[in-house]
Parts: sequence; C-alpha cells; structure tokens
Amino acid sequence: MTMELQEMTLAVARIAVDAGKHVLSEQTTPRKLNRLKVPKESTQFDLDINYKLMNFLGQRLTQLEPFNGLWNDRPEECRPGERYWCPGNIDGAVNFIRNMPEWSITISLFEVNEYGSAQPILGVVHAPALDMTYMAVRGMGAIRVRKTPIGDKREKIIPSTTPSLDGSVVSFGMSYVQEESMRALQVVSAIAGRPTDIKRVGPVSLDLCKVADGTYDAYFEPHLHTWDVPAVSAGAVVVWESQAKLCQWNGTDIHWRSDNDVVASNGIIINELRPYLIEN
Repeated sequence: MTMELQEMTLAVARIAVDAGKHVLSEQTTPRKLNRLKVPKESTQFDLDINYKLMNFLGQRLTQLEPFNGLWNDRPEECRPGERYWCPGNIDGAVNFIRNMPEWSITISLFEVNEYGSAQPILGVVHAPALDMTYMAVRGMGAIRVRKTPIGDKREKIIPSTTPSLDGSVVSFGMSYVQEESMRALQVVSAIAGRPTDIKRVGPVSLDLCKVADGTYDAYFEPHLHTWDVPAVSAGAVVVWESQAKLCQWNGTDIHWRSDNDVVASNGIIINELRPYLIEN
C-alpha cells in the first residue's frame, strides 16, 4: 500500500507539472488573459483558465487507479476505504493575474477512514513560475523538488526549530472580504513587535509548504472556505508529513466539509501564538 501511494504521488506530481506548463503559458501571454471576475453570488475569484485546468486534471487523474471519484462529486455518505481525488483551481488567483510567481496547482487524495471520515493522505503543490514542487504521502515524509542549473534537486523537508514567537518569521493570509480580513489584521496588529518579520504573500498552499520547509515559523488565516479545500488539503499533507503542525485557531482538527480558521506552525511557537488567535 505504501509503495502504491508513493508511486501514485510521483504520477500526480507529473500531472501537476504538465498542467502547470499550460497555465504558465497563459500567465506569460497577457493578451490571452481575461480580467479577474468575482461573481455577485460568490466571494470566490473566477478565472477562465480554471475551467481548462480542471478539465485537464480531471481527465488525467481519473486514469489513475484505484479511486472512487472526484471530491466535489462524492456522495454524502462515503464508505471506509473509498478514495476521492481533489484537484483545485489556481491557488493564488490575484498573484496569477498580477504576473507574480507565487501561485500553485494543487492536488490531494482523500481516503475515508474506518469512522467514515474522509482525510487527505496524499498532497502535491506545484508552483510552475517558481519551478518548485512539494509532495507528500501518508507515512513517507515530505519532499521539495527544485529546478537548479544542474538539474532537479530533491530534498526532504522539516520545519524550523525557532523556539519563540519573538524573533520568528510569521506569514498570514486574508481575503478581500472586509470582515474576514479585519480578523487577520487584528492578529497582525496584536503580535506586531514580536516576530522579526510578518509576511503576506500567499497563496495558502505555498504558505503551508513554507511552514513545512522552515521558511516560515508559522502561518495563520481566518475563514478559509470550502472552495479552499483542494489547496488546504494538499498543503496539509505536506505540513503533517514534515512533522509541522496544522489545526484550527482553537486547536481543533480541520473540518473538510466546512469553513476553517487555519494555523500552521513548527509546533514550538504555537502556544505563544494561539492566545492572539483566540482573542480574535
């Protein structure tokens, strides 16, 4: 089973890389891009390229066995052992449309456990413009693949050992929705002066991976929506397999069928950070 998942992860990474080439060509050809659209009935950004991306990923992933369907098409009641692919739209739509390199293609695989709860067991986060891929599978650790002048460099990743919120590097995320962004900014204001730096780059999948590889000591974001599940779940597997920590602000597990206030950390500074989160 472990080897099967490991081989599957490599296959999924290849699919993400192939998809990334097509999407990157869209970003680097501005005349092909439509403006970023926000439907009135939704707070989710929409890009025309996402339809092509989801089509491509869906077709390629459904050729991999075994699986029981796609996450968005799963039944309300799932049986233990069933698996569902969870591909996502471009994570980091604003970065993408603004020609920034920090955006990603995310794919995860959910498996239904003995209690009937679906949990991600495989995650791939590919950043085409950065030539970087993170991948992880349950029980096998997490790795980062980077392009270098002498070829691909594969590295096992682990979180930082920064011992305190003081002197740390913290990242945060927020949406354009006023009530949601205010919660994030209130935490930023409250902790100001303790971390050496507080970053806001995004997207969530890469922020999570940067906690996993020790770039950041912690990351937090309020009110991640159900449409963020592909990005969060892919990044979550990377975080967990690196031995970093991920949960909701109040310390409870992530709920994959609802919105979440998410915090990831190296597992050391979370006790200092959490009181600031709970207050908001």
